[in-house]
Amino acid sequence: MISGVILFLIVLAFILIVIEDVVHVNKAKTTLFFGTLCWILLFVFPLPGQTLQMIQEELDHNILEIATLWLFLMAAMTFVAYLNSKGFIQTLVHRCMPKTISEKKMMFLVGLFAFFFSSISDNITATLISLAVIMSLKLDVKKRIKYATLIIFAVNSGGVSLITGDVTTLMIFLANKVSIANLLLLVLPAALSVLLLAVMLSIGMNGTLTFEAVSHKRIEKTDITIAIIFLMTIFSTLILSALYTVPPVLTFLFGLSLMFLVAQFLMRKKDVNKKIIDYIREIEYDTLLFFVGVLLLVGALKEIGILNQFTHLYEVLSPLQANYLMGIFSSLIDNVPLTAALLKANIEMDARQWLLFTYATGVGGSMLIIGSAAGIIAMSKVKELTFMSYLKMSFYLLIAYTVGYCGAIGAGYWITLP
Repeated sequence: MISGVILFLIVLAFILIVIEDVVHVNKAKTTLFFGTLCWILLFVFPLPGQTLQMIQEELDHNILEIATLWLFLMAAMTFVAYLNSKGFIQTLVHRCMPKTISEKKMMFLVGLFAFFFSSISDNITATLISLAVIMSLKLDVKKRIKYATLIIFAVNSGGVSLITGDVTTLMIFLANKVSIANLLLLVLPAALSVLLLAVMLSIGMNGTLTFEAVSHKRIEKTDITIAIIFLMTIFSTLILSALYTVPPVLTFLFGLSLMFLVAQFLMRKKDVNKKIIDYIREIEYDTLLFFVGVLLLVGALKEIGILNQFTHLYEVLSPLQANYLMGIFSSLIDNVPLTAALLKANIEMDARQWLLFTYATGVGGSMLIIGSAAGIIAMSKVKELTFMSYLKMSFYLLIAYTVGYCGAIGAGYWITLP
């Protein structure tokens, strides 16, 4: 009885995530509410054969995973929040852009920028900044939708090859399913799929774009120093993890502390009203709370035995086929719970197959506008971008996703299996 009630609550929570734009209830609120409610019910009405101690141990394990992910994202997003609030990123982008550029070249530039920037920052910031660039241009509706579509796909593609770029990539890495060296193999196929989509979307675009003159903010030495610390933290995370298996969360927290100390020293002689540590308050806490709620829901799914049902697809199909479909499913089911579900269900796959799953769930959410955070943000910023207008691009997106998946298959052959 209690299993059925909890399953109903979890399904209801995921439906509310999908129709968030319809009901206008933030998905962080719904997932956190239902996630905590499910665990409370598990304690009050234990399942047959379970003791309170067993439930407590499972919850402790769940909380440890959440805390690791929370602290890592908090550190990374604080860096971005500071640089973004100072206008450092936007100023840098506008300084790099020419005054006039063809629409086709702009398509490739925007796609590559969104791809690489999302690799070293969170998808939310990469999407917002990339959209800000195209929104500053005078574009007709169809072209604006095409640019926005490319940004969504590029942002999702950019994060799959680095643990700093996508939460699901980080989750798979922390579960020891793939290594840093394995993930870097995805850079080339992911980038090529973005370029292919840019080629398809730029067909018939022969005009010229002009950037309106804007006043550039002066880039402070403090901001440059913190940007350098951010980049050093990213590279240090990759190197220390690969060579000495230092947990990424530890390296990023060290980088964050270094940022605080250096900024405090540099700002000591300046009359500033805001302390450097206050920028933690500018983090998108909705995103962090959403992940907490989702992981609590997935943990509850494991407790009632539903996660084992995900293995059936892998019993009927080969991992090659199943992973491809999982990517498409991630456009309907958020890729975070989908990834967490398979990790907790203990699907047996080798490193090559987990690499394919990493690409599929990271990029597959691009198939539908509601399938990723980048899509939801773009829909809120570009009023012409709706579920149906984005659906018209689904054929191009499916081709790009399929080509990228095939490229990931080829990249996997560079992995030496035990």
